[in-house]
Amino acid sequence: MGEFTKEFTSDNFDEEVIQSNKPVMVDFWAEWCGPCRQIAPTVDEVASEYNGKAAVGKVNVDHHPSIASEYGIRSIPSILVFSNGKVQQQIVGAVNKEELTKALENVI
Repeated sequence: MGEFTKEFTSDNFDEEVIQSNKPVMVDFWAEWCGPCRQIAPTVDEVASEYNGKAAVGKVNVDHHPSIASEYGIRSIPSILVFSNGKVQQQIVGAVNKEELTKALENVI
């Protein structure tokens, strides 16, 4: 995980994502998922570039299935963009950086 990419867990999800005063991009992933590993460097790049403007982090669906279940995550990677505690956009699959930054720009 990159220097600016956060790890969201059952313990900190509410505080770090739902109560955040900045937009938050959450990557739902698992270690065994090839496309998740493929998109990971891109997510880290976005986290670095948007540091201070938005939070970017990951939820390991194997370690925190209750969060994935709560948001209806059925396939990974799935990326949710939150603003004011609500999901504003969902992206499924290993997409390019442009698509991720566009999703964040829509809520900043």
